Amino acid sequence: MTTRDKGLALVVAVIWGLNFLAVRLALDAFPPFFLAALRYLLVAVPVVLLVPRPRVPWRWLVGYGLGFGVLQFGMLFLAIDLGMPTGLSSVVLQMGAPMAIALGALLLRERPSPHGVLGAGLAVGGLGLIGWERADGGGPFLPFVLTLFAALGWALGSLSSRLAQPDSALRFALWMAVVPPAPLLALSAVMEGPAAGWDATVQAVRTAAVSPLLALAYIVVLGTVVSAALWSALLKRYPAGVVAPFSMLVPVVGMAAAWAVLGERPSPWSLVGAAVVLVGVAVGMRRRAPMPGHPTTGRDTGCPVRFGAWGPSTTPSRSTEPSSTGGASRRSSSPT
Repeated sequence: MTTRDKGLALVVAVIWGLNFLAVRLALDAFPPFFLAALRYLLVAVPVVLLVPRPRVPWRWLVGYGLGFGVLQFGMLFLAIDLGMPTGLSSVVLQMGAPMAIALGALLLRERPSPHGVLGAGLAVGGLGLIGWERADGGGPFLPFVLTLFAALGWALGSLSSRLAQPDSALRFALWMAVVPPAPLLALSAVMEGPAAGWDATVQAVRTAAVSPLLALAYIVVLGTVVSAALWSALLKRYPAGVVAPFSMLVPVVGMAAAWAVLGERPSPWSLVGAAVVLVGVAVGMRRRAPMPGHPTTGRDTGCPVRFGAWGPSTTPSRSTEPSSTGGASRRSSSPT
């Protein structure tokens, strides 16, 4: 991996990590379900007008949008709004990886690798420490549970993205944005009031609420479009196992930013639990050594590769890319 591309991978990890902080700032002006809907609505309109639809069955596109967009970000935004620490949420959301392993085994009859099983066990153990600390008076427990549902949404969306095998992973990721606005706006109307979100938007613009509006722009432009384009480009050049470890920096950046800007200071038990979760996810991301005579591709045969809360899962694209050495093309793994 070239120095330039390592720098790009670090940039994406920082963008995704800072997205948690941007969400917290945006929630000061917008209701959570409406904010999630607005994020995707602002992406969906130009995507429908300018980006060709990927050649995938609608059921997988809708499944990815409902899991990754509605359940994950709807629950995450609500959890943070109800008091889930911003930095800690970036760690708990990493549970999407072991959940995807479990769902793959149950629904797709996939056989997880030993690394995947060990990593999932460690992650669950670390999560247990965080949950025990929250239940024992370390903070409200409901937001913690909602963040777990958000991780489940990532796992369900991951299965849909892998089954879709899109011809263009980047277009698949962008077109997913057309699915969440309608259900999220419906949730907002029922839970927050039919006009609450629109009134909040008018109020934010009228009063020039700089921080929430800039945070919304960050989430839409950098956290959604720019990061997806950069990550997709990296995955076309390198196997997923080379790029994926950079995603482990996402919760590190998320917790550091929450500490520096919001003054969040996790308890010792939360820090220990977070460290165990991250170690578990890192172990689960380890790739099996290729068999002699088998080329290494972007697809991880052990477990789904987790790219952090703000990055999609990897799924093998049907398109091929020329190898960096100018030889035969290889199948690339791209974000969805």
